[in-house]
Amino acid sequence: MTSLARTEQEVRSAIREARGAHRRIGLVPTMGALHAGHLSLVEAARAHCDYVVVSIFVNPTQFGPHEDFDRYPRQLEEDCQCLEGRAELVFAPTVEVMYPPGFSTFVEPPQVARRWEGECRPGHFRGVTTVVLKLFALVQPDVAFFGEKDYQQLQVIRRMVVDLNFPIDIIGCPLIRDDDGVALSSRNQHLSGEERERARALSAALFAARRAVAQGERNVERLVTQMMGVLRAARVDRIDYVAIVDPESLEPVEQVDRPSQALIAAHVGSTRLIDNLRLDPCASGS
Repeated sequence: MTSLARTEQEVRSAIREARGAHRRIGLVPTMGALHAGHLSLVEAARAHCDYVVVSIFVNPTQFGPHEDFDRYPRQLEEDCQCLEGRAELVFAPTVEVMYPPGFSTFVEPPQVARRWEGECRPGHFRGVTTVVLKLFALVQPDVAFFGEKDYQQLQVIRRMVVDLNFPIDIIGCPLIRDDDGVALSSRNQHLSGEERERARALSAALFAARRAVAQGERNVERLVTQMMGVLRAARVDRIDYVAIVDPESLEPVEQVDRPSQALIAAHVGSTRLIDNLRLDPCASGS
């Protein structure tokens, strides 16, 4: 049976009991509105651990003043039903639990947070690293699981754990796509039918770049131009960035002469979407 903790005392009590039973604790941090991508993280946690905690918290400090915090989907009851039998504990704190009155301590994100999302969403990774650090302190997991869909976030958390000497293994889990190629995201439910069709351009652009690399193209400028063309042909409303970067540092590269990561952030209607794909010059196209 899956238990629900809402307070610091409740989560600490549950973790003490699990530790007393010598159970290996896995944490899956989420903002709720769970979909198959989230559940793949829960399945990975189940495979590595024997006590799985899923946190559900829409974190206000990672949203900018003109972003979608107020309309971000919240469905705690449905999420808890979805997790029944899949996780031992759901930790769904209130804002007051995570940010008590007078809260003023924040984490300075690592260098890998500087570009891309860091430039487009000032303060975003400050909020992400702070809330993840707090979840680590409350849950004290042995392993934490993050999806590769938020690729830059995964690299930021990995660097933070190394820099701050946390004894936690960070496992990145593969991005999950819907049948039409669109990366699964809680924000997808905001898309209209017509917008959903246009949203397919993000994955189409990425896979076009992968095919071009498989056919011998190595020049990043030409690959980025090709991806931009796919997005514009689909009438994507605004493109924040299209980039090909080193997979660890996230610094731009000029040639795909080694495995690299293609990143896209774009707006379809009022919904901002991100996607990414590994480009490997030694792999065949798909």
